[in-house]
Amino acid sequence: MARARFVRVSARKARLVLDQIRGKAVAEALATLEYTPRAAARLVEKVLRSAVANAEHNYQVRDLDDLRVVQAYADGGPVLKRVQPRAMGRAFSIKHRTSHLTIGVSDETNGAIAAPTPPPARPSTPPPAREERPAAPARRTTARRGSARGGDKPAARAARKPKEKK
Repeated sequence: MARARFVRVSARKARLVLDQIRGKAVAEALATLEYTPRAAARLVEKVLRSAVANAEHNYQVRDLDDLRVVQAYADGGPVLKRVQPRAMGRAFSIKHRTSHLTIGVSDETNGAIAAPTPPPARPSTPPPAREERPAAPARRTTARRGSARGGDKPAARAARKPKEKK
């Protein structure tokens, strides 16, 4: 396992690269990273090479062809907050995000690092029964005209009509 902390790349951008190599053989992952046109790929490649060196030195793994990437994730690190001056005395904030990259490699025969196991499946239970509520009274669907108090009445409308001249 190898970890690079406080790396100046956002975790979201690093995850795009890490998703490409998770589960692959180390040689295939290194080849993928070499031709990935992202700045995070160089940083991930450095961590992957460190994880391989750790497996070789700490766990005496001799056959490096058996190593696979079993863990690859990026956690968010602290955010460096800066201020950018703008016109008319305004100030915009700039966030320089950092991340912590973690890569774990394992050979299946030696099992230096076990692959993460998914959580156990919960037994399926039917949803609770819903109580029946009495039906709500029907609403008026006709559009009201006039004022907010309920609209004009025909008698009020007739009273407002101007009288014809004789």
